[in-house]
Amino acid sequence: MSSTSQKAVVYVRLKEGVLDPQGLTIQKALSQMGYKEFTSVRTGRFFELDISANGTNIDDRINEVCAKLLANPVIESYRVEKIK
Repeated sequence: MSSTSQKAVVYVRLKEGVLDPQGLTIQKALSQMGYKEFTSVRTGRFFELDISANGTNIDDRINEVCAKLLANPVIESYRVEKIK
């Protein structure tokens, strides 16, 4: 089997309705600095994954890693973007 190299970016953010204290702190700081037009800030994070796929179903593996390690599925959602 041949090995192919791929890249993926995983974006993780809090689900709607989950309190985002870091985002709230940033929004308050922006307001205090005079940036009143920013009425809400939501934070998140992203991961860049370099992948060596050896015939495995890489989409399933990425979702498994996201659900088990990169995101807390109770309070966070994630989105995967594959890079060619």
